[in-house]
Amino acid sequence: MPAYQSFNLPDVGEGLTEADIVEWKVAAGDTVTVNQTIVEIETAKSLVELPSPYGGVVHELLVESGATVDVGSPIIVIDTDPTGQPAEPAAPGDDAETSGDVLVGYGTKAASQTRRARRHAPSAAAPQATEPATRPAPEPVATQPAPELAPPRAEPEPARPAAPSTAVLAKPPVRKLAKDLGVDLSRLKGTGPGGIVTREDVNAAVENEQPQRLAVYPGDERPWLDGGTVAADGRTTRVPVRSVRRRTAEAMVASAFSAPHVTVITATDVTKTMKLVKTLREERDFADVKVTPTLIAAKALILAIRRHPEISASWDDETQEIVYKHYINLGIAAATPRGLVVPNIKDAHRLGLHDLALALSELTTAARAGKTTPAAMTGGTVTITNIGTFGIDTGTPILNPGESAILAVGAITKRPWVHKGKVKPRWVTRLALSFDHRLVDGELGSRVLQDVAATMNDPARGLVWG
Repeated sequence: MPAYQSFNLPDVGEGLTEADIVEWKVAAGDTVTVNQTIVEIETAKSLVELPSPYGGVVHELLVESGATVDVGSPIIVIDTDPTGQPAEPAAPGDDAETSGDVLVGYGTKAASQTRRARRHAPSAAAPQATEPATRPAPEPVATQPAPELAPPRAEPEPARPAAPSTAVLAKPPVRKLAKDLGVDLSRLKGTGPGGIVTREDVNAAVENEQPQRLAVYPGDERPWLDGGTVAADGRTTRVPVRSVRRRTAEAMVASAFSAPHVTVITATDVTKTMKLVKTLREERDFADVKVTPTLIAAKALILAIRRHPEISASWDDETQEIVYKHYINLGIAAATPRGLVVPNIKDAHRLGLHDLALALSELTTAARAGKTTPAAMTGGTVTITNIGTFGIDTGTPILNPGESAILAVGAITKRPWVHKGKVKPRWVTRLALSFDHRLVDGELGSRVLQDVAATMNDPARGLVWG
């Protein structure tokens, strides 16, 4: 007898409540092994690949790609004894002409909800085994059972002529694609097995009927519009706010309206920093890492915090206490295709310059690839963001929630500067430090920023003993 095991969405972070299904790596009927990657999910913090806890054959995918799922909800059913015989095989020919046979493991959203409820009944057999028990009704037409008696897996929609679009054979991802693109599935002729409408059919309909729906920049790639719904006139696209973007928005709003922000700004001559960067890039010991001005700025910030440790703190609203932290988890703001993420380097104060460079490289590479672990996104104490890479001189960054300060490094450009009594072209940058005024007063914030600036002006001042 088949042994069906459902796998519930786990909490892959610290207290996460939901995640988005990005891409299934398996389909119904596929054979899987224990620890094989079966699905990629996107949490509020990162992309995570989930391994299978069971070996066997995929019986059913309970959630379609793109859906948001609560932690603890079942997402897949695996038959761990695929060689066993069904206890009650379905009557032959009973569903030969319905979508139940074509779409094994799929179905409409309504069916998905009912399936989840049935997961709680351990004695429930496979859908094919339960269908004969529920189908026999007094005198229903064999291929058109009464809607109130039809089990969800049998796709009862064809029995409702008032909604012809539900009679179309299409998998959930294809239905979602059609909805997003504004395509009426009932007008399409499916080219898939058994007349099922495929993704290619939907895309072909869009190409034939609406050659160019978007009014701006036709032909350009627009990855930020993926998953969006285009307006009928093609002038706007609505994209659901999910995962990283939503989490970033929530965090920034909470930070801006809970912590009183103050920003101090200074300009400094970083010519010696630029010379140091050039020298380190030629050193054999640094050949395996990327040396940038951001590395020197990060080290300068760490040294400044070590000299002014009281800035490393957080405000506990619940207990009305200031929590001073005797460590530095340095957050690095990284712009990625999925939005802004701020993973942090644990105990950055313990790292020498080479190890700090290595950690920076690994962290940013993982962030841009969407592989940041949930653990790397929590526990930060202070953050550095390099807005200079975008050619911006300075800004007033918003604090990461739970942190006391954030340093913004502006563009480094050659400018006229008074050096040793003469105006000369020098490499100059502007630094901006935002801090929580509940924890840090103006004097402390100014001293920390001036310390960072002094180290970048003369790296030998601090790096030699860091």
